[in-house]
Amino acid sequence: MFYRKNLPAWERIARLVAAAAMGVCAARFWGTPVGYLWAVLAIPMALTSVVGFCPMCALAGRRIRAKSELQAQGPE
Repeated sequence: MFYRKNLPAWERIARLVAAAAMGVCAARFWGTPVGYLWAVLAIPMALTSVVGFCPMCALAGRRIRAKSELQAQGPE
């Protein structure tokens, strides 16, 4: 991979659940501007959840520490 995952597992699950809820809202209101908006918002949410990489989080400098970094740091 050319990128490093920056979303922890719990957040990936939460994003996927949120994207599913947004998809339900989009299906409910399909044919209206609100329905299209929910669909447009749900797609990148689901993609970042599946891939595990959020470009906006990367711009903010967010990253997940590797286990080797945590072990090298030792107990605090």
